[in-house]
Amino acid sequence: MSGGSPATPAPDDLVVGSRAVVTGASSGIGAAITGRLLAAGVHVVAADLNPPTGAETPSGGGERTDVRLDVSDETAVAAMAEAALAQGPVRYLFNVAGIGSTTNAPDTPVEVWDQVFDVNARGTFLTCKHLIPGMIEAGGGSILNMGSIAGQVGLKNRAAYCASKGAVISFTRALAVDHVADGVRVNCVCPGTTDSPWVRRLVEDVGESIDNLRARQPMGRLGTPEEIADASIFLAGERSPFSTGTVLTVDGGLTAA
Repeated sequence: MSGGSPATPAPDDLVVGSRAVVTGASSGIGAAITGRLLAAGVHVVAADLNPPTGAETPSGGGERTDVRLDVSDETAVAAMAEAALAQGPVRYLFNVAGIGSTTNAPDTPVEVWDQVFDVNARGTFLTCKHLIPGMIEAGGGSILNMGSIAGQVGLKNRAAYCASKGAVISFTRALAVDHVADGVRVNCVCPGTTDSPWVRRLVEDVGESIDNLRARQPMGRLGTPEEIADASIFLAGERSPFSTGTVLTVDGGLTAA
């Protein structure tokens, strides 16, 4: 990436004083990414359908602006992007907002299918649509889309979720090719089962247990939001300038077993 942002790299390879947008920023992986960015001195627009109240900013110099955002609403996304860009160039975009599904195709209501795609695929598209032009104008930027191993392999009773995350992976590759000459890198991290509030809610919905999820993992444990955040920031950050269109699987060996 070049131009448009301060040029001092932080210890964890982010640009101090630059700006980022994180969707799904209030919990789990999104919250972990937001915390890493703030601690590195990056100013963050933390967007979520349910923004926290009284969120603390870690030491490190980054400023946090919480925004209530439905990523499937183009008017709201466009307004968020306009407000963010009015404060200065956005160097990093982390698309983390997502929802799941717990049925096979015949049992999936059409409205559930549409809702999962509206958040996971349409939401990722809309933030990219409205923030990429500003990145190009500033000389470049970096986008990290949150995929899933569900977009790489079939998971039982996750029809809509698997399909939507497959769309995110393919969209990432298309964006990377479209905008490589613009200095905009686009990459994707595909987590395996991560011990997050979102996963625990899904477990409750389908009557599974965390212990059963741990048992199927080659490492014998689930991933942590912080581990996924570290991989995401590495791929989006300044140490990966030759990476675009990359799909990085971080699953404790689950898809290799």
